[in-house]
Amino acid sequence: MKTKVTLTLNAKRYDIDVEEDFARFLTEQMKSDFEFYGNNDLKLLLQAYVRKSFTLYEQERQTLALIDTLQNLS
Repeated sequence: MKTKVTLTLNAKRYDIDVEEDFARFLTEQMKSDFEFYGNNDLKLLLQAYVRKSFTLYEQERQTLALIDTLQNLS
């Protein structure tokens, strides 16, 4: 089932349709990065994007290190 998640950027409201389970997760993540019920400027969006990208970068590095460790065990 689809659910709408809404964020306001530069006084414009954006509705995003996502699956219900993901909507709960996305809403909680957005609350930590944005003024969820108010207006946000684009700088906040860029900062959040960079933070999330860094998190993904770190996770990829850890995953690759784990794969390397597991391959070296053989």
